[in-house]
Amino acid sequence: MTAIDEAELRRHIGRRMSEEDTATAAPIAMLIATFNRSEPPPREGQAIPPGWHIGYFLNMAPQSTLAADGLPTGAGVLPKMPLPRRMYAGCRMTFHDDIRIGDKLVRETTLSDLQVRQGSTGTLIFATQTRRISTPRGLAMTEDYQGAFREEVKEGQKSGIPKREEVPPGLPWRRTIKADAVSLFRFSAITFNPHRIHYDKPYAMDVEGYPGLVVHGPYSQHCLSDFIRDMSPGKRMATFNMGARAPLFEQEPFELVGRPSGDGRGAEVWALTPSGTVAMQATATFA
Repeated sequence: MTAIDEAELRRHIGRRMSEEDTATAAPIAMLIATFNRSEPPPREGQAIPPGWHIGYFLNMAPQSTLAADGLPTGAGVLPKMPLPRRMYAGCRMTFHDDIRIGDKLVRETTLSDLQVRQGSTGTLIFATQTRRISTPRGLAMTEDYQGAFREEVKEGQKSGIPKREEVPPGLPWRRTIKADAVSLFRFSAITFNPHRIHYDKPYAMDVEGYPGLVVHGPYSQHCLSDFIRDMSPGKRMATFNMGARAPLFEQEPFELVGRPSGDGRGAEVWALTPSGTVAMQATATFA
């Protein structure tokens, strides 16, 4: 078990940074192609779908700053972490207004929390970044993005298996997703994500102990938010909250399941592992 100075890490809470970008059409068209969406790309002045901002504010860290796993070290508001393996843990998004093609965007990011925990797979550090994206009309969305940092896998060992969770029976919404190596590569390219577990199979298996390429957490997030949108025509998403429970892997089709909330003002959805247990769980509310 790794000893970590949590107080030293937490002193970085409150770090801030500001970035600018433009809401262009190209990343939206790329997402439509990658996920086989039938909708036409939005034109100048039209709104992008909720959650599709992932193609903006890309991390342009110089190649010389990348670690062995491909990711930047101490990037943005994050300090350098004492644990080497990084994974997506979840997000909470609130949509205040549309992001429209052509908008000049400003994103303010704050390191809002750092916690050290002991889990079934060893020591973990959870880092939460709060991001506020604004357009010329005002605040468009708030996002709390949580990442997890984990201990290295010893040579010859496999990555730890998280606790298995079941879903409620009789869920009416169902969809099957197959994330192959090509779609994972395209998603990495759209989001400028250099994490080797998503495209370098020998690295993913031999170094990090996975059975194959790992599906990006935001890839699953994208599938689930679109699943809700498709199953709730005519409704405007106000919030989307998602937590990761277990990894998903390429060439293993996974199922999305869900249902409307009891009051009809939201939805609950899950991404399932091939064995039928929870990989991702998300909820949404409608405006």
